[in-house]
Amino acid sequence: MKTLLLTGLLLGLAGQARPQTDTTHWEVKGAVDLFTTDELGNLYVLRGNDLDLYDRHGRHMGHNSLNTFGPISGIDAFYSLKPMIFSGAQGQLATLDNTLSFQGNPTSLVRHGYAQVILACSSVQNRFWFFDDRDLALKRVDGRMTEVANTGRLDQLLSFSPQPVYMEESEGRLYLVDPVNGVLVFDLFGTFVRTLPIKGVQRVQVRDGKVWYVAHGRLERYDMRSFLTEDVAWPPGADTAATGDARIEQGRIYRQTPDGILVDRIGP
Repeated sequence: MKTLLLTGLLLGLAGQARPQTDTTHWEVKGAVDLFTTDELGNLYVLRGNDLDLYDRHGRHMGHNSLNTFGPISGIDAFYSLKPMIFSGAQGQLATLDNTLSFQGNPTSLVRHGYAQVILACSSVQNRFWFFDDRDLALKRVDGRMTEVANTGRLDQLLSFSPQPVYMEESEGRLYLVDPVNGVLVFDLFGTFVRTLPIKGVQRVQVRDGKVWYVAHGRLERYDMRSFLTEDVAWPPGADTAATGDARIEQGRIYRQTPDGILVDRIGP
């Protein structure tokens, strides 16, 4: 009898430890402040200053309470499993490793002469982009915070004062989201390329020449080659009114709702 009980217990524990097999539909429960994804399909979830990492199958891979860093206002996962976090209030950024631990000490932007950075994201060659609100300029810096590109004052370049809320680099371009004026595109030298006619949104994601975003409860995709916008069907049963933001990775859609993050397969 003892042998049978022990065998049953071991089988039960093995069942609990077995990884999830349904990788097309899973969820992270609980309200989320910010989230992002990387090209491998990993999910980064921020609640307050608690950051959690899930792989593309929904397995919890890491957690860190980053309370000493300051309020986190941005997460960028341009480099898979090496997310960058940014605190606009404290004027500092840091790079984490695949366990969500700090890689070195956080960098004080103020000490390097960047006193009013309100947005930051990662760039190729281990560089960073800043939007400096005082100078109304985009600045690209290297790992030592030395400036390597500067757009100059964007109000003079564009004939209006941009009020960006988000930016990310993808496929050799920087995309700066201004809800009123559209998505402003720049090359890696800070040269203005064009404005995409995408207004009224808070975030975008660029993959394979297409810009994905949520607008008025609809999931839309703008093709930068054909200049056409199309609606993309939500997964069956999705509450579109409750979806605040979404990202697309590895054939999956990651949707933020008031109750957490829902992950489903998405069609072409």
